[in-house]
Amino acid sequence: MASAVDEVSDRLLTAIAVGDFLPGERLPAERELTGLLGVSRPTVREAVARLQAVGVVEIRRGRNGGTYVRDSWTESTAAAVRHTLLPRWEEFEQLFDLRGLVEGMVAATAARRRSSKQLAPMRDALSAYLSASTPRDAHTADSAFHQAVREATGNPQIVMLSQDLLARISLGFPVEPWGKGEQTHFHQGGEDHKSLYEAIAAGEPERAEEIARDHFTISADLIRDVLARVRAH
Repeated sequence: MASAVDEVSDRLLTAIAVGDFLPGERLPAERELTGLLGVSRPTVREAVARLQAVGVVEIRRGRNGGTYVRDSWTESTAAAVRHTLLPRWEEFEQLFDLRGLVEGMVAATAARRRSSKQLAPMRDALSAYLSASTPRDAHTADSAFHQAVREATGNPQIVMLSQDLLARISLGFPVEPWGKGEQTHFHQGGEDHKSLYEAIAAGEPERAEEIARDHFTISADLIRDVLARVRAH
């Protein structure tokens, strides 16, 4: 039977494999990980030590210290992905479907309710996304853009529902899966972001809903691709 340390290390390896955390990016602090994953600090500490031992992360000291991702895939990753995703795959497919429906509703509601003031942070995030020079910058701008869309609904319960679904498909982490190499959210999502902003700005809820539902299939497809990769070996 898998221990808590096994489960946490597998979740972290899988989260890195699907691009929740990118090479060069710092993992959440130990205290934050305990809250996100619902485990003790010693469990998190030992799980992170395992990732360090296999070369996935490095521990840096000093002012900008922390645990940083070194690589998105090692020999340990395939087993971790299988352990984490396969037993819950039917649930994941249900969550992908639900998320598409919910994010379509979020976008449509934003298009109906957004104020001119609420469009400004969307524009800023869209500009940052399109001009991003690194995957981490694009990842950050993507999060800001979708948060601005959520906020434009004017309903904190909708915001929490959207964020909860994101965390559930992202293995407990409130960040969008990003992929790697050419198979990334960035390479597939730029036109979607522009189109979604335009539909919301124009007050076109049906168009915004359709764009959002299609856009959020990217994350589902990235996770499917990672599972297909480990099944092929």
